[in-house]
Amino acid sequence: MTNPTPLVLDGNEVKLRLQAERSHTRSSVHIDWLRFTVNLRFAPVSTVEHLFPPAQRDEFDLQSEHQRSEDDRRRDKLCHLLRDIPDPDFAASTQALELANNVCEILGQGFTVDPEMKKGHDFYRHRWSIVRAGVECGWVGFLASGESPRQRAQSKTIHCNLYGVACTFAAPGWSVPMADYVDEHRGLITRCDLALDFFEGISGGMDRIATDYDNGCMDHLGHRPEHNMVGAWRAGGVGRSFYFGSKAAGKQTNVYDKGVQLYGKQDATGWQRIELRYGNQKRLLVTEMLRRPADFFAGASLWHAQMIEEHGSIAIPEPVKTEPRLPLETLLAECTRNARWLFSTAGKSVALALRYMDLETLSSFVEHEAELPGRLSKFKRSEVESVYQKVFKKISGSGAGHTALAY
Repeated sequence: MTNPTPLVLDGNEVKLRLQAERSHTRSSVHIDWLRFTVNLRFAPVSTVEHLFPPAQRDEFDLQSEHQRSEDDRRRDKLCHLLRDIPDPDFAASTQALELANNVCEILGQGFTVDPEMKKGHDFYRHRWSIVRAGVECGWVGFLASGESPRQRAQSKTIHCNLYGVACTFAAPGWSVPMADYVDEHRGLITRCDLALDFFEGISGGMDRIATDYDNGCMDHLGHRPEHNMVGAWRAGGVGRSFYFGSKAAGKQTNVYDKGVQLYGKQDATGWQRIELRYGNQKRLLVTEMLRRPADFFAGASLWHAQMIEEHGSIAIPEPVKTEPRLPLETLLAECTRNARWLFSTAGKSVALALRYMDLETLSSFVEHEAELPGRLSKFKRSEVESVYQKVFKKISGSGAGHTALAY
């Protein structure tokens, strides 16, 4: 009998972890990725040890280096680093460190914060790495990498990003105390992936997924989502993925051969996964998603609810709400402001252009100036069109623009 490869062993451990979590939480849906942001005002307060790091240990300390524990060496290294952080960055650095330590405690045994401050990601200047078995499985970012207005606002926040491996190997039931923690610190969830695993495969396999899409089963509110097919999409092909939905809209689903990903094609099992990825683009991600992931999975569409049912699980569908559209009164005010500016400030120039510019040049100008003005760019073009026409007629009809636009 040949020895199992490390990949197979890792895959088996992942499966056992997922099964243990499913048994503990009685939920068929697993949190597979989590990102959240906390304002510095509400971030955890630094510990006394971090605020007043002790002096570096004397090299002639009575306790020899090999007798000290790894935690002692790590603590000394961290305190030495904190003492060298510039004053303007100190508070954010220590608060981010405290948050990273809190997250590790929630994730459970084996998770620690790397004592080295590293270069940040996603426009954060620095990060504290969350590690397990010596490998980064998440990070906490702090301080902005630039000086733009947007990044100055970002510098007032701390961001936590937990990869799938952190969520998988965390203590069973970790997502509930994590939800409580995010609530306690008034955090905002920016990404949450929900995974439904079919260890024996989905009925009909990956071919069935493509057929479901063609038959309109994934349609939602009368709209057919975008889709993308990746991998060997032929009869008997393995390692396939079917994406539908949109990251830009904050909701995308990936159905794929999880067994191939974990074990490789040679040792692949029938394991398939439906992974629903929610982002905060146009959506409000609530912490209840961490407490009741199956309900929010089922609430994504009728197809998602059906797959939960086929899995043999019970869920009460709850959709993730989209951000409320900007009120009509705001749009009306902006269109009115723009129209009045046109008449009062640019009216004579517009009248001159309309009188003497040839039709071809005018059409070319309109074609190249397709973008909406800055204050109106946050609205849909169709919304602006319907409101602006009414506002334009009202203002021009009142006499406000007769003089300015008169030929």
